[in-house]
Amino acid sequence: MSDRKLTLTDSESGKTLDLPVISGSEGDPTLDISGLHKELGYFTFDPGYGTTASCKSDITFIDGEAGILRYRGYPIEQLAENSSFLEVAYTLLYGDLPTKGQFAGFERNITYHTMVHEKLNTFMQGFQYNAHPMAILSGVVGSMAAFYHDKLDVNDPEQRELAAKRLIAKMPTIAAAAYRHSMGWPSAYPKNSLGYSERFLHMMFSVPAEPYEVNPVAARALDLLFILHADHEQNASTSTVRLVGSTGANPYACVAAGIAALWGPAHGGANEAVLNMLNQIGSVDNVEKFVKKAKDKNDPFRLMGFGHRVYKNYDPRATIIRKQCHEVLAELGKQDELLDLAMELERIALEDDYFVERKLYPNVDFYSGIIYKALGIPTSMFTAMFAIGRTVGWVSQWLEQAANPTRIGRPRQVYTGAGERGYVPIENR
Repeated sequence: MSDRKLTLTDSESGKTLDLPVISGSEGDPTLDISGLHKELGYFTFDPGYGTTASCKSDITFIDGEAGILRYRGYPIEQLAENSSFLEVAYTLLYGDLPTKGQFAGFERNITYHTMVHEKLNTFMQGFQYNAHPMAILSGVVGSMAAFYHDKLDVNDPEQRELAAKRLIAKMPTIAAAAYRHSMGWPSAYPKNSLGYSERFLHMMFSVPAEPYEVNPVAARALDLLFILHADHEQNASTSTVRLVGSTGANPYACVAAGIAALWGPAHGGANEAVLNMLNQIGSVDNVEKFVKKAKDKNDPFRLMGFGHRVYKNYDPRATIIRKQCHEVLAELGKQDELLDLAMELERIALEDDYFVERKLYPNVDFYSGIIYKALGIPTSMFTAMFAIGRTVGWVSQWLEQAANPTRIGRPRQVYTGAGERGYVPIENR
């Protein structure tokens, strides 16, 4: 809280109210409007909560104008260059980069919890073979409360931490099993001699008939994507996790709700939409025609994976992943027309005045979709991949909220329906 304030005066009643200004360690000043209704009888109207701070948090800082993203104060560029995903996960959970000893213990704990209850695998077999992986993921994660109900006291910090570790450890196992279910393959057990991302790739693609060697370039690219997707402040899915958490619900229910929110094409489904768009364009020869369509405000076609609601400049995550994207394509030597098409779209977006002036640069969803395709991950799994990385952010935000509980979330509304009217018996209608 600072000494600054904004004074409101109601012209009808003549009443005034001082709104204190809350200043965080960084970022824009924020008005404390908690006394607005009590003192003046008003609520605020903010569709989409674009100018509303729903909580205080120490976890992630974003400056969209400057293109800044930091986890616990550490610039995303430094974490992406120097850290593994699990080291970033530790940092998000506990607030500081781990020592060697702390990280060794954390990695051991995560590895220990990678297997899922065998009956969860049985439960998964009940889904239709062509069910979307996100439907399976949300259903299975929600059901985890039935399998780990003995350790679900959200008022116990140790039990909260255990649930967080279980979710981080088991999400790749569940996601890989959802993919294998769609392929008609048996579930693959986690291989604990491998690292986090290597283990996931092994669970995805290994088969009993022959050995599977994880490509280190593919594993590093996946690890980097998990880092970049780990947290992003109060986005739709994270806000959903916090809103459900404010009711006192168990962490599995909260994260299942977050998965459902992430599934939306405007959120986690954006990278899936990028590949669908590329399929729609179809060929490098068609790029110019579709770029013209994108520039026509009367044409419904939109280029997916360009620009960002938060970042008004270049998405800092896209800067990082662009380099990795080109390295993956070069290493794997993929000959694919859709990948060639994507690279041509990237070239145009970085050079064409229309895109440059509007700052419609390729974002992280654009590059992540290309990398996933190059790694052989099917489009239907793209959002599930996002969920694996974002689970760390969800549980970090849930832990922070649980340690500092607030009132149950209860947004208001502006009612626009009919006024009071009398009931009419059905025979008189």
